[in-house]
Amino acid sequence: MAKARFRERPFLISRSLFPLPRTQIDPHEQQRDVEAAGCAGPPYRPARDQPCAAGRAVLQRLPAAFSRRSSGGARTTHGHRPSKPRRLQGHHPRRASGSRHECGSPGREAEPRTAGRHLRGVESMSLAEIGKPGNITSRLLENEKARDCLIPMGITSEKVAERFGISREKQDTFALASQQKAARARSRGCFRDEIVSVTTTILDDTKGTKKRITVSQDEGIRPDTTMEGLSKLKPAFKNGGSTTAGNASQVSDGAAAIPLAQRSKAEELGLPILGVLRSYAVVGVPPDIRGIGPAYAIPVALQKSGLTVNDVDIFEINEAFASQAVYCVEKLGIPPEKLNPLGGAVALGHPLGCTGARQVITLLNELKRRRKRAYGVVSMCIGTGMGAAAVFEYPGN
Repeated sequence: MAKARFRERPFLISRSLFPLPRTQIDPHEQQRDVEAAGCAGPPYRPARDQPCAAGRAVLQRLPAAFSRRSSGGARTTHGHRPSKPRRLQGHHPRRASGSRHECGSPGREAEPRTAGRHLRGVESMSLAEIGKPGNITSRLLENEKARDCLIPMGITSEKVAERFGISREKQDTFALASQQKAARARSRGCFRDEIVSVTTTILDDTKGTKKRITVSQDEGIRPDTTMEGLSKLKPAFKNGGSTTAGNASQVSDGAAAIPLAQRSKAEELGLPILGVLRSYAVVGVPPDIRGIGPAYAIPVALQKSGLTVNDVDIFEINEAFASQAVYCVEKLGIPPEKLNPLGGAVALGHPLGCTGARQVITLLNELKRRRKRAYGVVSMCIGTGMGAAAVFEYPGN
């Protein structure tokens, strides 16, 4: 089969991008990606006379009124059809795996449908229109499973914690570890090769004047986080609940980009090999506890690649909420030292349409730093009741 190849890509997650709509955030990534692939062009637009050899671009973002994706999932569930709602952050590993084709036999590489792709994810949650789910009929609301698709994400986190006995202390401990790992990684320069600086104009709230700033690092990392501080935070979604602003992912803006190519195209262009996509899987889970998706998607992806949990060096599991991440880690028996070694979404942020690509980038760069052949898994829960997982191999120097 043809070979899937990735190169390290930059990413950026920042609250300072608030003034920039998605159409302005993404070109920063696009131009950097095009230049890295050897396709020159004017700033922030593809060169028309020398298109990128990847041949195809795929952009993933969340709909402006992102709560409406729940109503779509509810409609398909109500109709008793196989549900294929918009896969949000799970979109990028799926695109990498070859879109309509699932990854193949154990030990074999995934096959992209084209010679190359330019995968991009961008999100501006600061400017997102958070509204009602849209037009919902009474018949749909009478269907319990369909109705569960409309449950807010924060409440699903509470349901996971209650149903599986994930205590507030466990969630806060997990969140603290994420912040500490991210702070340590940033101080060591682990994100330096991944981040593209963005210069923009913001409104100074204190003075009411505009000023130019340059964002060059993730802004959600809090090195001074303590258990005492986390324990003082009030529940964010439910009285007496355990999900807080400290143990949940952050509302963030950001963009990420990944060039993907068949082996023959990568060799033709002389591109270095950063990673091999081995397998990919998507599974369905109950919508009211959708955060448990990775616990069921990861075993399927590992089986497809002929690997076990013990064979994997790094697990990049999205930390939408500490409750669901703790459940997945305990369910699969993942050693703490293998989980999100550079921190996760609790510290780095979770721009929904960008996260899948960001995870792949962080994973492959960390595998590269280890200077040996290694395997990594990227996984996340998705929208209205799914989990996605992809297995990558770093071939070594």
